[in-house]
Amino acid sequence: MTDADEQPDGEAPRATVDTRPTPDEAVAAAASDPAPPRRPAAPRDPAAPIAFEHFLPYRLSVLANTVSRVLATLYERHYDLSVAEWRLLAILARFEPLSANDVCRRSAMDKVRVSRAVSRAVDRGLVRRDVDAQDRRRSVLSLTPAGRALHDRIMPQARAREAAILAALTPEEVDRMYDLLDRLQAAADRLDPGAAAAD
Repeated sequence: MTDADEQPDGEAPRATVDTRPTPDEAVAAAASDPAPPRRPAAPRDPAAPIAFEHFLPYRLSVLANTVSRVLATLYERHYDLSVAEWRLLAILARFEPLSANDVCRRSAMDKVRVSRAVSRAVDRGLVRRDVDAQDRRRSVLSLTPAGRALHDRIMPQARAREAAILAALTPEEVDRMYDLLDRLQAAADRLDPGAAAAD
């Protein structure tokens, strides 16, 4: 016997009420629930082992090294440039003329690494070293026509790889990311004696 057969004579069958939320209601409910914290609470013991996935220096280092490797496959394999040499060309392309110390400051590379990159770039005819007209005790670096041409050939490919990585974010998220990076850099500079000395 069906439910309809059990109804008294003259009464319509009772409608079954669906109490499940609609898709819109489910989305609204999920949005109103507090999201679980992504970062665990700080351990009570400062000497406790670090959860590296939530340790800023580690995350930034891994990301920077990974992105550098992605780009290095471009200019090392195809143009015989080291990471330091490419950074030298890119920095000079925008800020030339610069001293080697200026390159160190803008690239955050140590003096030995910059010196090797400069020497090799000069030997290859990509960078020119001249005496500073305002201080003859100092030399300044600039790109040669060959260095500028090589930079201009590599840059569109480097930008394409950068775009492939940033495609994981919306334009608004990219803007926010750069704002956060600026603030983190400023905070780190305040704690860095080397940055203060460079200024």
